[in-house]
Amino acid sequence: MELRHIRYFLTLAEEKSFTRAAEKLLIAQPPLSRQIRDLEEELGTELFERSSRGVTLTEAGEKFRQYALQIEHLADQSVEVIKEMKDGLQGTLYLASVEGRAPHIISRWIAGFHQLYPQVEFHLWNGDSDDVFNRLQNGLCDLALIAGPYDQENLQGLWVYEEPWVAMIPAGHPLAQSSEDTIALEELEPYELLIPSRHSRLQEITGWFAKKDIKPRVICRMAHLLNAYELTEQNVGIAIYPASAAFYGDKEKVVLRKLVDPEVTASYYLTRKNDKELSAVAKEFFKYAQNHPEAGE
Repeated sequence: MELRHIRYFLTLAEEKSFTRAAEKLLIAQPPLSRQIRDLEEELGTELFERSSRGVTLTEAGEKFRQYALQIEHLADQSVEVIKEMKDGLQGTLYLASVEGRAPHIISRWIAGFHQLYPQVEFHLWNGDSDDVFNRLQNGLCDLALIAGPYDQENLQGLWVYEEPWVAMIPAGHPLAQSSEDTIALEELEPYELLIPSRHSRLQEITGWFAKKDIKPRVICRMAHLLNAYELTEQNVGIAIYPASAAFYGDKEKVVLRKLVDPEVTASYYLTRKNDKELSAVAKEFFKYAQNHPEAGE
């Protein structure tokens, strides 16, 4: 198996068509088909299901794709390391982050780091906590800025920021009419709630209410802040989200109240895998983050 087999396989998996993949790779279709067939014969299984509409990955193909992405990333990283030895710090840094306060924090880090190391390029991916965690676990990013809790056994985390949780309330809702900027958890008992989709969040939020002998009426779990705002605007329910939600959305349509009694907080951590050797770029970025805690302000 050669590296070109990996690149051909990943391109075909992305394009789902031999014709489009061949065009993207700037090769003819017959050589591409032959290379894929050689790869399948070497592995002893079919990686693609072929039909008149194109190709789709088999179960074995899906599994091989996870390893292929890691191999491609490692190959690119090795080239960067050798170049760094000759020309100083350069290469590509693969980052992932959740929503909330994380985009603000990581953008400030990137801005400062770029001033120091202008030859470094960045690949930044955003998603929900589970997606970001999976990318880190599968070696698809070097570092990830996530919201706690996190797997402390397999990950090293740098605490960077903490913020309170808030209730996002439709502007016309009775609870939005108060002049107070806080709201007690018990006041939410009669109302339907919208919460983040991460499973640990359901456990966490349910735990808050359990201390008050209340069972929350959760009717929707969503992955993204934009969904929380849109659903709240449509008066579907009251969303529970970290306070950085105040930076987004229409404040005339959605009112934010800090949760109290109990007062609860969300923490952000810059994480890396314990068993993965970081590139020189990633090591320097992690060190830069440690020395610039003010990024969360």
